[in-house]
Amino acid sequence: MANSKYEYVKSYEFEDEIMQPNLIVVRLDGRNFERFSEIHEFEKPNDVRALNLMNSCATAVVEEYPDIVFSYGFDDEYSFVFKKTSNFYQRRASKMLTLIVSFFSSVYATKWKEFFPQKELEYPPSFHARVISCATLEVLQVYLAWRQNACHSDNLCRTCFWMLIRSGKTIEEAKEALKDCQKEEKNELLFQRFGINYKKLPEMFRQGSCIFKTEVEVVVKYDEHGNPIKRLRRKPNIVHTQNIVAKKFWNEQLVLVKELGGFEDEIAKIKTEYVKSFLFENKLLPSTYIVIRIDGCHFHRFSDIHGFEKPNDAQALNLMNTCAVAVLKEFHDIVFAYGVSDEYSFVLRKNSQFNQRQASVYKTDNIFSSQIVSAIVSFFSTMYAMKWKEFFPQKNLKYPPSFDGRAVCYPSEEILQDYLAWRQVDCHINNQYNTCFWMLVKSGKTKAEAQQCLKGTQTQEKYELLSRQFGTDYSSLPVMFRQGSFVYRMKLQEVVVDHSNIIERSFWKEYSSILEEMPAHTSAANECTQTSVSAS
Repeated sequence: MANSKYEYVKSYEFEDEIMQPNLIVVRLDGRNFERFSEIHEFEKPNDVRALNLMNSCATAVVEEYPDIVFSYGFDDEYSFVFKKTSNFYQRRASKMLTLIVSFFSSVYATKWKEFFPQKELEYPPSFHARVISCATLEVLQVYLAWRQNACHSDNLCRTCFWMLIRSGKTIEEAKEALKDCQKEEKNELLFQRFGINYKKLPEMFRQGSCIFKTEVEVVVKYDEHGNPIKRLRRKPNIVHTQNIVAKKFWNEQLVLVKELGGFEDEIAKIKTEYVKSFLFENKLLPSTYIVIRIDGCHFHRFSDIHGFEKPNDAQALNLMNTCAVAVLKEFHDIVFAYGVSDEYSFVLRKNSQFNQRQASVYKTDNIFSSQIVSAIVSFFSTMYAMKWKEFFPQKNLKYPPSFDGRAVCYPSEEILQDYLAWRQVDCHINNQYNTCFWMLVKSGKTKAEAQQCLKGTQTQEKYELLSRQFGTDYSSLPVMFRQGSFVYRMKLQEVVVDHSNIIERSFWKEYSSILEEMPAHTSAANECTQTSVSAS
Protein backbone atom coordinates (compact mmCIF):
# COMPACT_ATOMS: atom_id res chain seq x y z
CA MET A 1 0.00 0.00 0.00
CA ALA A 2 1.15 3.54 -0.74
CA ASN A 3 1.89 5.87 2.16
CA SER A 4 -0.36 8.92 2.48
CA LYS A 5 -2.02 11.14 5.08
CA TYR A 6 -5.20 9.15 4.59
CA GLU A 7 -3.83 5.89 5.90
CA TYR A 8 -5.33 6.54 9.33
CA VAL A 9 -8.58 5.10 7.94
CA LYS A 10 -7.03 1.64 8.27
CA SER A 11 -7.55 1.94 12.03
CA TYR A 12 -11.27 1.33 11.46
CA GLU A 13 -10.60 -2.17 10.14
CA PHE A 14 -11.04 -5.02 12.60
CA GLU A 15 -9.48 -8.43 12.84
CA ASP A 16 -11.73 -11.49 12.89
CA GLU A 17 -9.33 -14.32 13.62
CA ILE A 18 -10.87 -17.61 14.74
CA MET A 19 -8.69 -18.79 17.57
CA GLN A 20 -7.30 -22.28 17.98
CA PRO A 21 -8.39 -24.94 18.77
CA ASN A 22 -11.81 -24.14 17.27
CA LEU A 23 -12.70 -26.15 14.17
CA ILE A 24 -13.76 -23.99 11.23
CA VAL A 25 -16.73 -24.62 8.94
CA VAL A 26 -17.66 -22.35 6.03
CA ARG A 27 -21.25 -22.85 4.93
CA LEU A 28 -22.66 -21.62 1.61
CA ASP A 29 -26.36 -21.18 0.82
CA GLY A 30 -27.88 -20.26 -2.51
CA ARG A 31 -29.18 -16.70 -2.66
CA ASN A 32 -32.71 -16.64 -4.07
CA PHE A 33 -32.25 -20.11 -5.54
CA GLU A 34 -35.96 -20.85 -5.51
CA ARG A 35 -36.47 -18.19 -8.17
CA PHE A 36 -33.21 -19.19 -9.87
CA SER A 37 -34.45 -22.80 -10.19
CA GLU A 38 -37.79 -21.65 -11.61
CA ILE A 39 -36.21 -19.41 -14.25
CA HIS A 40 -33.86 -22.19 -15.31
CA GLU A 41 -36.63 -24.81 -15.15
CA PHE A 42 -35.01 -27.20 -12.71
CA GLU A 43 -36.86 -30.47 -12.31
CA LYS A 44 -38.95 -30.70 -9.14
CA PRO A 45 -38.50 -31.79 -6.41
CA ASN A 46 -34.87 -32.54 -7.34
CA ASP A 47 -32.83 -31.87 -10.45
CA VAL A 48 -29.99 -34.38 -10.78
CA ARG A 49 -27.98 -32.10 -13.06
CA ALA A 50 -28.25 -29.17 -10.64
CA LEU A 51 -27.19 -31.34 -7.71
CA ASN A 52 -24.28 -32.76 -9.69
CA LEU A 53 -23.23 -29.22 -10.62
CA MET A 54 -23.19 -28.30 -6.91
CA ASN A 55 -21.13 -31.43 -6.19
CA SER A 56 -18.72 -30.59 -8.99
CA CYS A 57 -18.23 -27.07 -7.60
CA ALA A 58 -17.67 -28.45 -4.11
CA THR A 59 -15.13 -30.94 -5.45
CA ALA A 60 -13.29 -28.08 -7.18
CA VAL A 61 -13.19 -26.18 -3.86
CA VAL A 62 -11.79 -29.22 -2.03
CA GLU A 63 -9.13 -29.62 -4.73
CA GLU A 64 -8.25 -25.91 -4.70
CA TYR A 65 -7.89 -25.57 -0.94
CA PRO A 66 -5.99 -28.49 0.64
CA ASP A 67 -6.93 -27.41 4.18
CA ILE A 68 -10.54 -28.43 3.50
CA VAL A 69 -10.79 -32.09 4.45
CA PHE A 70 -14.56 -32.69 4.46
CA SER A 71 -17.64 -31.16 2.90
CA TYR A 72 -21.33 -31.94 2.98
CA GLY A 73 -24.10 -30.55 0.81
CA PHE A 74 -27.65 -30.89 -0.39
CA ASP A 75 -30.02 -28.80 -2.49
CA ASP A 76 -28.36 -25.33 -2.79
CA GLU A 77 -26.08 -25.45 0.25
CA TYR A 78 -22.63 -26.82 1.08
CA SER A 79 -20.54 -26.89 4.26
CA PHE A 80 -16.74 -27.04 4.10
CA VAL A 81 -14.74 -28.27 7.11
CA PHE A 82 -11.11 -27.24 7.57
CA LYS A 83 -8.53 -29.46 9.24
CA LYS A 84 -7.97 -28.72 12.92
CA THR A 85 -4.41 -27.40 12.38
CA SER A 86 -5.41 -25.08 9.54
CA ASN A 87 -3.85 -21.64 9.45
CA PHE A 88 -5.56 -20.75 6.18
CA TYR A 89 -5.19 -16.96 5.74
CA GLN A 90 -4.32 -16.67 9.43
CA ARG A 91 -7.78 -18.07 10.23
CA ARG A 92 -9.42 -14.73 9.40
CA ALA A 93 -13.12 -15.40 9.02
CA SER A 94 -13.79 -12.73 6.37
CA LYS A 95 -10.95 -13.97 4.16
CA MET A 96 -11.96 -17.60 4.48
CA LEU A 97 -15.65 -17.23 3.77
CA THR A 98 -15.25 -14.76 0.89
CA LEU A 99 -12.57 -16.77 -0.89
CA ILE A 100 -14.63 -19.95 -0.66
CA VAL A 101 -17.90 -18.33 -1.77
CA SER A 102 -16.11 -16.44 -4.56
CA PHE A 103 -14.35 -19.49 -5.97
CA PHE A 104 -17.50 -21.63 -5.68
CA SER A 105 -19.56 -18.96 -7.49
CA SER A 106 -17.03 -18.62 -10.32
CA VAL A 107 -16.86 -22.38 -10.78
CA TYR A 108 -20.68 -22.60 -10.83
CA ALA A 109 -20.81 -20.08 -13.69
CA THR A 110 -17.94 -21.63 -15.66
CA LYS A 111 -19.25 -25.20 -15.30
CA TRP A 112 -22.88 -24.40 -16.07
CA LYS A 113 -22.69 -25.51 -19.71
CA GLU A 114 -21.19 -28.87 -18.74
CA PHE A 115 -24.41 -29.75 -16.94
CA PHE A 116 -26.96 -27.65 -18.85
CA PRO A 117 -25.64 -27.56 -22.44
CA GLN A 118 -29.02 -26.54 -23.84
CA LYS A 119 -29.73 -23.78 -21.33
CA GLU A 120 -28.28 -20.30 -21.11
CA LEU A 121 -27.42 -18.90 -17.70
CA GLU A 122 -30.13 -16.24 -17.53
CA TYR A 123 -28.79 -14.29 -14.57
CA PRO A 124 -25.86 -14.61 -12.15
CA PRO A 125 -26.24 -17.24 -9.43
CA SER A 126 -24.90 -16.08 -6.08
CA PHE A 127 -24.49 -17.43 -2.57
CA HIS A 128 -24.42 -16.31 1.03
CA ALA A 129 -21.66 -17.63 3.29
CA ARG A 130 -21.11 -17.80 7.02
CA VAL A 131 -18.53 -19.25 9.38
CA ILE A 132 -19.30 -21.72 12.15
CA SER A 133 -16.62 -21.93 14.83
CA CYS A 134 -16.91 -25.36 16.47
CA ALA A 135 -15.36 -25.36 19.92
CA THR A 136 -14.98 -29.15 19.96
CA LEU A 137 -15.19 -32.12 17.63
CA GLU A 138 -18.51 -32.98 19.27
CA VAL A 139 -19.94 -29.62 18.18
CA LEU A 140 -18.85 -30.36 14.61
CA GLN A 141 -20.53 -33.77 14.84
CA VAL A 142 -23.79 -32.19 16.02
CA TYR A 143 -23.56 -29.49 13.31
CA LEU A 144 -23.16 -32.06 10.53
CA ALA A 145 -25.97 -34.18 11.97
CA TRP A 146 -28.18 -31.07 11.99
CA ARG A 147 -27.49 -30.35 8.33
CA GLN A 148 -28.13 -33.94 7.23
CA ASN A 149 -31.31 -34.01 9.28
CA ALA A 150 -32.37 -30.83 7.43
CA CYS A 151 -31.65 -32.63 4.15
CA HIS A 152 -33.87 -35.56 5.18
CA SER A 153 -36.80 -33.45 6.38
CA ASP A 154 -36.64 -30.84 3.59
CA ASN A 155 -36.48 -33.43 0.84
CA LEU A 156 -39.34 -35.48 2.27
CA CYS A 157 -41.51 -32.38 2.52
CA ARG A 158 -40.49 -31.18 -0.95
CA THR A 159 -41.23 -34.58 -2.49
CA CYS A 160 -44.71 -34.65 -0.95
CA PHE A 161 -45.38 -31.07 -2.01
CA TRP A 162 -44.51 -31.57 -5.67
CA MET A 163 -46.35 -34.87 -5.92
CA LEU A 164 -49.47 -33.09 -4.65
CA ILE A 165 -48.94 -30.28 -7.19
CA ARG A 166 -48.62 -32.82 -10.00
CA SER A 167 -51.81 -34.51 -8.85
CA GLY A 168 -53.74 -31.29 -9.43
CA LYS A 169 -53.47 -29.43 -6.11
CA THR A 170 -52.79 -25.70 -6.05
CA ILE A 171 -49.75 -24.41 -4.17
CA GLU A 172 -51.94 -23.25 -1.28
CA GLU A 173 -53.82 -26.57 -1.17
CA ALA A 174 -50.56 -28.53 -1.12
CA LYS A 175 -49.20 -26.38 1.70
CA GLU A 176 -52.40 -26.83 3.69
CA ALA A 177 -52.37 -30.60 3.16
CA LEU A 178 -48.84 -30.82 4.59
CA LYS A 179 -49.41 -28.41 7.46
CA ASP A 180 -48.49 -30.03 10.80
CA CYS A 181 -47.81 -33.32 8.97
CA GLN A 182 -45.32 -35.56 10.74
CA LYS A 183 -42.59 -37.65 9.10
CA GLU A 184 -44.55 -40.90 9.29
CA GLU A 185 -47.63 -39.25 7.77
CA LYS A 186 -45.62 -37.89 4.85
CA ASN A 187 -44.11 -41.31 4.18
CA GLU A 188 -47.59 -42.82 4.29
CA LEU A 189 -48.97 -40.14 1.97
CA LEU A 190 -46.30 -40.87 -0.65
CA PHE A 191 -46.87 -44.62 -0.46
CA GLN A 192 -50.67 -44.67 -0.27
CA ARG A 193 -51.49 -41.92 -2.79
CA PHE A 194 -48.56 -42.13 -5.20
CA GLY A 195 -47.10 -45.62 -4.71
CA ILE A 196 -43.71 -44.18 -3.74
CA ASN A 197 -41.48 -45.89 -1.21
CA TYR A 198 -39.48 -42.89 0.01
CA LYS A 199 -36.54 -45.06 1.04
CA LYS A 200 -36.17 -46.23 -2.57
CA LEU A 201 -35.58 -42.72 -3.92
CA PRO A 202 -31.98 -41.86 -4.95
CA GLU A 203 -29.60 -41.58 -2.03
CA MET A 204 -28.34 -38.19 -3.20
CA PHE A 205 -31.84 -36.75 -2.78
CA ARG A 206 -32.47 -38.26 0.67
CA GLN A 207 -29.01 -38.19 2.21
CA GLY A 208 -27.14 -35.40 0.48
CA SER A 209 -23.53 -35.72 -0.66
CA CYS A 210 -20.30 -35.67 1.30
CA ILE A 211 -16.87 -35.15 -0.20
CA PHE A 212 -13.61 -36.05 1.46
CA LYS A 213 -10.19 -37.09 0.32
CA THR A 214 -8.97 -40.66 0.30
CA GLU A 215 -5.43 -41.79 -0.36
CA VAL A 216 -5.02 -43.52 -3.71
CA GLU A 217 -2.01 -44.68 -5.68
CA VAL A 218 -1.30 -42.59 -8.76
CA VAL A 219 1.43 -42.80 -11.37
CA VAL A 220 3.66 -39.73 -10.94
CA LYS A 221 6.29 -40.59 -13.55
CA TYR A 222 8.07 -43.43 -15.34
CA ASP A 223 11.60 -44.64 -14.75
CA GLU A 224 14.22 -45.05 -17.48
CA HIS A 225 12.89 -48.53 -18.25
CA GLY A 226 9.33 -47.34 -18.71
CA ASN A 227 8.10 -48.73 -15.40
CA PRO A 228 5.48 -46.59 -13.61
CA ILE A 229 6.49 -44.97 -10.33
CA LYS A 230 3.51 -44.66 -8.01
CA ARG A 231 2.90 -42.44 -5.01
CA LEU A 232 0.04 -42.04 -2.57
CA ARG A 233 -2.02 -38.94 -3.30
CA ARG A 234 -5.20 -37.61 -1.73
CA LYS A 235 -8.13 -37.42 -4.14
CA PRO A 236 -11.67 -36.12 -3.48
CA ASN A 237 -14.34 -38.78 -3.27
CA ILE A 238 -18.14 -38.20 -3.38
CA VAL A 239 -20.08 -40.46 -1.03
CA HIS A 240 -23.77 -40.83 -0.13
CA THR A 241 -24.45 -42.40 3.24
CA GLN A 242 -27.43 -42.52 5.58
CA ASN A 243 -25.58 -41.09 8.57
CA ILE A 244 -22.44 -39.05 7.95
CA VAL A 245 -21.76 -38.67 11.68
CA ALA A 246 -22.11 -42.33 12.62
CA LYS A 247 -19.02 -43.55 14.46
CA LYS A 248 -18.59 -46.51 12.12
CA PHE A 249 -18.69 -44.39 8.96
CA TRP A 250 -16.57 -41.48 10.22
CA ASN A 251 -13.91 -43.45 12.06
CA GLU A 252 -13.29 -45.68 9.04
CA GLN A 253 -12.08 -42.65 7.05
CA LEU A 254 -8.41 -42.45 8.00
CA VAL A 255 -7.90 -38.96 6.59
CA LEU A 256 -10.79 -37.57 8.64
CA VAL A 257 -9.57 -39.19 11.84
CA LYS A 258 -6.06 -37.87 11.22
CA GLU A 259 -7.04 -34.29 10.34
CA LEU A 260 -10.07 -33.81 12.59
CA GLY A 261 -10.24 -36.68 15.06
CA GLY A 262 -12.51 -39.64 15.65
CA PHE A 263 -16.07 -39.53 16.98
CA GLU A 264 -16.51 -41.09 20.41
CA ASP A 265 -20.30 -41.20 20.72
CA GLU A 266 -23.38 -41.37 18.56
CA ILE A 267 -25.70 -38.34 18.29
CA ALA A 268 -28.83 -38.85 20.36
CA LYS A 269 -30.66 -35.54 19.94
CA ILE A 270 -29.94 -32.44 17.89
CA LYS A 271 -30.42 -29.10 19.63
CA THR A 272 -30.56 -26.57 16.79
CA GLU A 273 -30.18 -23.48 18.96
CA TYR A 274 -27.08 -25.00 20.57
CA VAL A 275 -25.43 -25.40 17.17
CA LYS A 276 -26.45 -21.91 16.04
CA SER A 277 -24.73 -20.44 19.09
CA PHE A 278 -21.39 -21.25 17.43
CA LEU A 279 -22.11 -19.05 14.41
CA PHE A 280 -19.12 -16.69 14.10
CA GLU A 281 -20.30 -13.17 13.28
CA ASN A 282 -19.10 -9.59 13.46
CA LYS A 283 -21.92 -7.17 14.03
CA LEU A 284 -21.63 -3.99 11.97
CA LEU A 285 -22.32 -0.72 13.75
CA PRO A 286 -25.65 0.96 12.92
CA SER A 287 -25.80 4.48 11.41
CA THR A 288 -22.38 4.15 9.79
CA TYR A 289 -21.25 3.98 6.20
CA ILE A 290 -20.45 0.34 5.40
CA VAL A 291 -17.72 -0.18 2.82
CA ILE A 292 -17.26 -3.60 1.24
CA ARG A 293 -13.82 -3.85 -0.35
CA ILE A 294 -13.04 -6.77 -2.60
CA ASP A 295 -9.61 -7.68 -3.95
CA GLY A 296 -8.57 -10.18 -6.60
CA CYS A 297 -6.93 -13.29 -5.19
CA HIS A 298 -3.53 -14.00 -6.78
CA PHE A 299 -4.39 -11.71 -9.69
CA HIS A 300 -0.71 -11.22 -10.58
CA ARG A 301 -0.68 -14.89 -11.59
CA PHE A 302 -4.17 -14.63 -13.11
CA SER A 303 -3.13 -11.68 -15.29
CA ASP A 304 0.08 -13.42 -16.40
CA ILE A 305 -1.71 -16.64 -17.37
CA HIS A 306 -4.35 -14.73 -19.33
CA GLY A 307 -1.85 -12.44 -21.00
CA PHE A 308 -3.09 -9.08 -19.70
CA GLU A 309 -1.41 -6.01 -21.14
CA LYS A 310 1.16 -4.39 -18.85
CA PRO A 311 1.04 -2.08 -16.97
CA ASN A 312 -2.71 -1.73 -17.64
CA ASP A 313 -5.16 -3.80 -19.63
CA ALA A 314 -8.11 -1.61 -20.63
CA GLN A 315 -10.33 -4.64 -21.33
CA ALA A 316 -9.61 -6.16 -17.93
CA LEU A 317 -10.38 -2.85 -16.21
CA ASN A 318 -13.60 -2.43 -18.18
CA LEU A 319 -14.61 -5.96 -17.19
CA MET A 320 -14.14 -5.01 -13.53
CA ASN A 321 -16.19 -1.85 -14.12
CA THR A 322 -18.99 -3.82 -15.77
CA CYS A 323 -19.14 -6.17 -12.80
CA ALA A 324 -19.30 -3.17 -10.45
CA VAL A 325 -22.18 -1.67 -12.43
CA ALA A 326 -24.04 -4.98 -12.15
CA VAL A 327 -23.49 -4.99 -8.37
CA LEU A 328 -25.03 -1.51 -8.01
CA LYS A 329 -28.00 -2.59 -10.11
CA GLU A 330 -28.48 -5.69 -7.97
CA PHE A 331 -27.99 -4.10 -4.53
CA HIS A 332 -29.85 -0.80 -4.31
CA ASP A 333 -28.37 0.15 -0.94
CA ILE A 334 -24.97 0.56 -2.61
CA VAL A 335 -24.70 4.20 -3.65
CA PHE A 336 -21.09 4.50 -4.80
CA ALA A 337 -18.18 2.31 -5.83
CA TYR A 338 -14.53 3.03 -6.56
CA GLY A 339 -12.19 0.63 -8.32
CA VAL A 340 -8.63 0.31 -9.49
CA SER A 341 -6.72 -2.66 -10.88
CA ASP A 342 -8.22 -5.81 -9.31
CA GLU A 343 -10.00 -4.14 -6.38
CA TYR A 344 -13.34 -2.43 -5.84
CA SER A 345 -14.86 -0.65 -2.85
CA PHE A 346 -18.66 -0.52 -2.50
CA VAL A 347 -20.29 2.06 -0.23
CA LEU A 348 -23.65 1.32 1.37
CA ARG A 349 -25.82 4.25 2.43
CA LYS A 350 -25.73 5.20 6.08
CA ASN A 351 -29.36 4.22 6.72
CA SER A 352 -29.04 0.96 4.80
CA GLN A 353 -31.85 -1.53 5.34
CA PHE A 354 -29.74 -4.43 4.08
CA ASN A 355 -30.26 -6.28 7.36
CA GLN A 356 -34.06 -6.24 7.05
CA ARG A 357 -33.82 -7.41 3.45
CA GLN A 358 -31.90 -10.47 4.59
CA ALA A 359 -34.31 -11.28 7.45
CA SER A 360 -35.70 -14.34 5.68
CA VAL A 361 -32.21 -15.84 5.87
CA TYR A 362 -30.90 -14.62 9.18
CA LYS A 363 -33.96 -13.89 11.34
CA THR A 364 -32.23 -10.97 13.04
CA ASP A 365 -32.42 -7.21 13.41
CA ASN A 366 -28.63 -6.92 13.47
CA ILE A 367 -26.39 -6.23 10.50
CA PHE A 368 -23.70 -8.90 10.23
CA SER A 369 -20.71 -8.58 7.96
CA SER A 370 -20.84 -12.08 6.46
CA GLN A 371 -24.33 -11.72 4.98
CA ILE A 372 -23.40 -8.53 3.13
CA VAL A 373 -19.83 -9.31 2.13
CA SER A 374 -20.47 -12.84 0.89
CA ALA A 375 -23.46 -11.84 -1.25
CA ILE A 376 -21.56 -9.00 -2.95
CA VAL A 377 -18.34 -10.97 -3.46
CA SER A 378 -20.27 -13.97 -4.78
CA PHE A 379 -22.31 -11.87 -7.22
CA PHE A 380 -19.23 -9.97 -8.44
CA SER A 381 -17.30 -13.22 -8.98
CA THR A 382 -20.09 -14.81 -10.99
CA MET A 383 -20.47 -11.70 -13.12
CA TYR A 384 -16.73 -11.71 -13.84
CA ALA A 385 -16.88 -15.29 -15.11
CA MET A 386 -20.09 -14.72 -17.10
CA LYS A 387 -18.90 -11.50 -18.74
CA TRP A 388 -15.39 -12.73 -19.57
CA LYS A 389 -16.10 -13.55 -23.23
CA GLU A 390 -17.60 -10.12 -23.88
CA PHE A 391 -14.23 -8.54 -23.13
CA PHE A 392 -11.88 -11.36 -24.14
CA PRO A 393 -13.63 -13.13 -27.05
CA GLN A 394 -10.36 -14.71 -28.24
CA LYS A 395 -9.27 -15.96 -24.81
CA ASN A 396 -10.64 -18.85 -22.81
CA LEU A 397 -10.99 -18.43 -19.06
CA LYS A 398 -8.29 -20.89 -17.99
CA TYR A 399 -9.31 -21.12 -14.34
CA PRO A 400 -11.96 -19.51 -12.15
CA PRO A 401 -11.14 -16.05 -10.78
CA SER A 402 -11.69 -15.45 -7.07
CA PHE A 403 -11.86 -12.44 -4.77
CA ASP A 404 -11.69 -11.88 -1.06
CA GLY A 405 -13.62 -9.18 0.76
CA ARG A 406 -14.15 -7.42 4.04
CA ALA A 407 -16.59 -4.93 5.58
CA VAL A 408 -15.49 -1.77 7.37
CA CYS A 409 -17.68 0.85 9.06
CA TYR A 410 -16.92 4.57 8.79
CA PRO A 411 -18.85 6.90 11.10
CA SER A 412 -18.88 10.12 9.06
CA GLU A 413 -18.88 11.46 5.51
CA GLU A 414 -15.49 13.05 6.07
CA ILE A 415 -13.84 9.78 7.12
CA LEU A 416 -15.57 7.91 4.30
CA GLN A 417 -14.26 10.47 1.80
CA ASP A 418 -10.78 10.11 3.30
CA TYR A 419 -11.03 6.34 2.82
CA LEU A 420 -11.89 6.79 -0.86
CA ALA A 421 -9.12 9.39 -1.22
CA TRP A 422 -6.70 6.85 0.27
CA ARG A 423 -7.66 4.34 -2.39
CA GLN A 424 -7.21 6.88 -5.19
CA VAL A 425 -3.84 8.04 -3.84
CA ASP A 426 -2.87 4.38 -3.85
CA CYS A 427 -4.00 4.17 -7.48
CA HIS A 428 -1.85 7.21 -8.43
CA ILE A 429 1.32 5.98 -6.76
CA ASN A 430 1.05 2.34 -7.80
CA ASN A 431 0.13 3.11 -11.39
CA GLN A 432 2.98 5.56 -11.83
CA TYR A 433 5.42 3.01 -10.42
CA ASN A 434 4.02 0.20 -12.59
CA THR A 435 4.14 2.37 -15.70
CA CYS A 436 7.81 3.14 -15.12
CA PHE A 437 8.60 -0.46 -14.21
CA TRP A 438 7.06 -1.99 -17.34
CA MET A 439 8.55 0.66 -19.63
CA LEU A 440 11.98 -0.25 -18.25
CA VAL A 441 11.29 -3.98 -18.67
CA LYS A 442 10.06 -3.50 -22.23
CA SER A 443 13.22 -1.50 -22.97
CA GLY A 444 15.36 -4.54 -22.16
CA LYS A 445 15.99 -4.42 -18.42
CA THR A 446 15.32 -7.40 -16.21
CA LYS A 447 12.63 -7.08 -13.54
CA ALA A 448 15.33 -6.93 -10.87
CA GLU A 449 17.17 -4.16 -12.73
CA ALA A 450 13.92 -2.21 -13.17
CA GLN A 451 13.18 -2.47 -9.45
CA GLN A 452 16.67 -1.26 -8.63
CA CYS A 453 16.31 1.72 -10.99
CA LEU A 454 13.11 2.80 -9.26
CA LYS A 455 14.23 2.16 -5.69
CA GLY A 456 13.80 5.31 -3.62
CA THR A 457 12.53 7.48 -6.51
CA GLN A 458 9.92 10.16 -5.85
CA THR A 459 6.91 11.18 -7.96
CA GLN A 460 8.76 13.95 -9.84
CA GLU A 461 11.68 11.67 -10.65
CA LYS A 462 9.30 9.12 -12.16
CA TYR A 463 7.67 11.85 -14.25
CA GLU A 464 11.10 12.84 -15.56
CA LEU A 465 12.16 9.25 -16.21
CA LEU A 466 9.08 8.61 -18.38
CA SER A 467 9.48 11.92 -20.22
CA ARG A 468 13.25 11.85 -20.73
CA GLN A 469 13.80 8.16 -21.40
CA PHE A 470 10.57 7.16 -23.13
CA GLY A 471 9.01 10.39 -24.35
CA THR A 472 5.89 9.73 -22.34
CA ASP A 473 3.89 12.46 -20.62
CA TYR A 474 2.37 10.63 -17.65
CA SER A 475 -0.46 13.13 -17.30
CA SER A 476 -1.59 12.34 -20.86
CA LEU A 477 -2.11 8.63 -20.17
CA PRO A 478 -5.77 7.42 -20.03
CA VAL A 479 -7.52 8.84 -16.98
CA MET A 480 -8.88 5.40 -16.05
CA PHE A 481 -5.31 4.17 -15.55
CA ARG A 482 -4.24 7.19 -13.48
CA GLN A 483 -7.35 7.84 -11.38
CA GLY A 484 -9.29 4.60 -11.37
CA SER A 485 -13.05 4.36 -11.94
CA PHE A 486 -16.06 5.31 -9.89
CA VAL A 487 -19.59 4.04 -10.30
CA TYR A 488 -22.69 5.76 -9.04
CA ARG A 489 -26.44 5.97 -9.52
CA MET A 490 -27.81 9.10 -11.14
CA LYS A 491 -31.10 10.60 -9.98
CA LEU A 492 -32.98 8.74 -12.70
CA GLN A 493 -31.50 5.50 -11.27
CA GLU A 494 -29.18 5.05 -14.25
CA VAL A 495 -25.87 3.51 -13.13
CA VAL A 496 -22.84 5.08 -14.78
CA VAL A 497 -19.05 4.74 -14.76
CA ASP A 498 -16.85 7.83 -14.62
CA HIS A 499 -13.24 8.79 -13.99
CA SER A 500 -12.38 11.85 -11.95
CA ASN A 501 -10.43 13.22 -9.00
CA ILE A 502 -12.39 12.10 -5.93
CA ILE A 503 -9.67 13.24 -3.52
CA GLU A 504 -10.70 16.90 -3.62
CA ARG A 505 -13.68 17.98 -1.51
CA SER A 506 -14.98 19.85 -4.56
CA PHE A 507 -15.93 16.49 -6.09
CA TRP A 508 -18.24 15.69 -3.19
CA LYS A 509 -19.82 19.14 -3.36
CA GLU A 510 -20.57 18.63 -7.03
CA TYR A 511 -21.92 15.12 -6.43
CA SER A 512 -23.51 15.81 -3.04
CA SER A 513 -26.61 13.79 -3.94
CA ILE A 514 -24.61 10.52 -3.91
CA LEU A 515 -24.40 10.37 -0.12
CA GLU A 516 -27.75 11.99 0.60
CA GLU A 517 -29.78 9.84 2.95
CA MET A 518 -32.82 8.15 1.49
CA PRO A 519 -35.88 7.83 3.75
CA ALA A 520 -36.10 4.33 5.18
CA HIS A 521 -39.45 3.58 3.51
CA THR A 522 -38.08 4.65 0.11
CA SER A 523 -34.96 2.54 0.55
CA ALA A 524 -37.06 -0.47 1.43
CA ALA A 525 -39.35 0.15 -1.54
CA ASN A 526 -36.38 -0.03 -3.88
CA GLU A 527 -35.97 -3.64 -2.88
CA CYS A 528 -39.09 -4.44 -4.88
CA THR A 529 -37.29 -3.38 -8.07
CA GLN A 530 -34.32 -5.68 -7.54
CA THR A 531 -33.89 -8.71 -9.71
CA SER A 532 -33.02 -10.94 -6.77
CA VAL A 533 -34.14 -11.33 -3.19
CA SER A 534 -33.00 -13.49 -0.32
CA ALA A 535 -33.22 -17.25 -0.41
CA SER A 536 -35.43 -18.92 2.14
